[in-house]
Amino acid sequence: MNVRPAEPRDADAVLALMEGLTRPAVADDPHPQRDAFFAHLGHADAEVFVVELDGQVAGKRTGPCHTTAEHRTRSVPQAWIPDLLVDPSFRRRGAARALLDACVAEARRRGCHRLVLESGHHRAEAHRLYDAYGFEHYGRAYALKL
Repeated sequence: MNVRPAEPRDADAVLALMEGLTRPAVADDPHPQRDAFFAHLGHADAEVFVVELDGQVAGKRTGPCHTTAEHRTRSVPQAWIPDLLVDPSFRRRGAARALLDACVAEARRRGCHRLVLESGHHRAEAHRLYDAYGFEHYGRAYALKL
């Protein structure tokens, strides 16, 4: 198992994984979606990692560390995972835990005080992993389509 930064060659695998997070399906002409992925990889603060199993991209996660105002006296860095997904055919083999381990290590390296992630209500299997890993369910998230 290998966790590494995503590369342009991973575009098709990552786009396919995103469908599992209720993102738009890969279009008949995937070039615009690939271009968006390439542009995202080009951002200085982009953090997209993939995990490989058996020579294939089995999962991906995104998530930067960012600074939040806390305690009204100082700003402290907090890590955030907006997306983490493992292809169903690779689940229960440690890929998600490897992605989480890599994210925790990077967050600690950056001095983050907390790691937060988002997960859809329908992802019960992922929620069991997050609970077992030590995450605490502490709130709700809302989104407004514009």
